[in-house]
Amino acid sequence: MVHLALFLAVMSLAVWVYALFDVIRADAGTTRLLSKPVWVVIVLFLPKFGGLLWFTLGRPPRETLATFGPAPPISPFPEYDHPNRARAATPEEDEEFLRRCRERAEAQRRRAREMQAREEQERRDRRARGQDGDELDAG
Repeated sequence: MVHLALFLAVMSLAVWVYALFDVIRADAGTTRLLSKPVWVVIVLFLPKFGGLLWFTLGRPPRETLATFGPAPPISPFPEYDHPNRARAATPEEDEEFLRRCRERAEAQRRRAREMQAREEQERRDRRARGQDGDELDAG
C-alpha cells in the first residue's frame, strides 16, 4: 500500500512538472480558453488539478499528422513569424504605411541636411573669425 501511495505521489509530481514546463514552452498566441500567464498560475498553484486542466482545456491543439512531408522553409526573419504580428489587411493600408514611411524618411533626410548646413556654416564662421583675429594681432 505504501508503495502504491509513493508511486502515485511521484507520478503526480511528474505530471505537474511536465505540465508546468509545457505551459511555459507553449506559444502565448495559441493557448486556449485563458492567457498563458493565467495558465502558469493555475498549474503552479493547483498542482494536482492544474496540470489536468491544462492538458484538457488550455493546451494548444497539436498539428495534424501531415507533418511527415518536407519541412517548410525556414524564414530568414523568424522574428516576424509570430501569430499576433500586425499586418496590413488591405493594399490601401499597406500603401498608406509605405507613404508614411517615405514621409518620415524624407523628413529625417531634410533634418540631416539642415544640420550639416548649420555645422558647415559654423565652421566657416569660426574660420572667418580665426582669420580676422590673426589680422588684428598682426596689426
